[in-house]
Amino acid sequence: MIELASPWWLLLALPVLALPAQRLVTGRNALAVATVENARGGVRPLLARLPSALTMLGLLLVVVALARPRITHRSISVESEGLDIVLAIDTSGSMKAEDLSVGMTRVNRLQVAKGVIADFVEKRPYDRIGVVVFGEEAFTQVPLTLDHQTLLDMLDQVEIGVAGPQGTAIGTAIAVSARRIKDIPSQEKIIILLTDGQSNAGRVSPMEAAQAAAALGIKVYTIGIGGNRPGLLGLISDGVDEKGLTAIANATSGRFFRATDTRTLQQVYATIDQLQPSTAEVTQLVQHEELFRWFLWPALLAMTLATLLAATVLRRGP
Repeated sequence: MIELASPWWLLLALPVLALPAQRLVTGRNALAVATVENARGGVRPLLARLPSALTMLGLLLVVVALARPRITHRSISVESEGLDIVLAIDTSGSMKAEDLSVGMTRVNRLQVAKGVIADFVEKRPYDRIGVVVFGEEAFTQVPLTLDHQTLLDMLDQVEIGVAGPQGTAIGTAIAVSARRIKDIPSQEKIIILLTDGQSNAGRVSPMEAAQAAAALGIKVYTIGIGGNRPGLLGLISDGVDEKGLTAIANATSGRFFRATDTRTLQQVYATIDQLQPSTAEVTQLVQHEELFRWFLWPALLAMTLATLLAATVLRRGP
């Protein structure tokens, strides 16, 4: 990567580029000398401008040299591994509700969730992250990996109904997620479960799965997504089992979060990111290859040549 160590020196290029205009103004009072070459035209009047052009080129090259262009080589060494995180995502039919928005556009819950989750993944490059999707059933969409680009490509392919559209198997989702990380040696193991409904499918109850996860040292963060709707006593939750999700989180020393719009969902993942900082120890080695000499020597050559030409073959005088 090419960068400038002192880019502010480039401001000196402005007065250098203004030199031709200054000479045009001051040159009006100069005494014009008639010569045979000027009368006949030819190449010499054009060559007479060469020393000035070479001088300006040399000055511009000096300015670039002062800005210190250099090639920067960066190498990253991961000394210790980060966290193991499984993202459990509800893909049941209710996730198609378009009660959230991106900008001014109304989109469904899953689309908003995928965008926010992608941002979360990109901010944790040194953690192993996997994806479990659930509806009537639950299965691993992406196993734990450090290849986050592949993970994001697979996340983009997740669609509503891929695990069955008619149910929400929260207990099975926790069990499948826990099975993915229970045997992996890691400082901390986390499940982030996002859903918009209540558990109504699967052979494992959410609390049984949560207690099993807690016994394995796995922390579960639960997120209820979906807009509130008006009711007789004000705004009421649109199907999210807040009590049940809170119990799951509490049983595993995690936390429950409620997200009613895109902004609050982003804040939820930002909060989890702060609560669970990556444990990876990363060393970055930076080496610089200075390039200013490649500009300084041509600059000196150009200005020297301009001086020699102006004093010899292109010398002006009566």
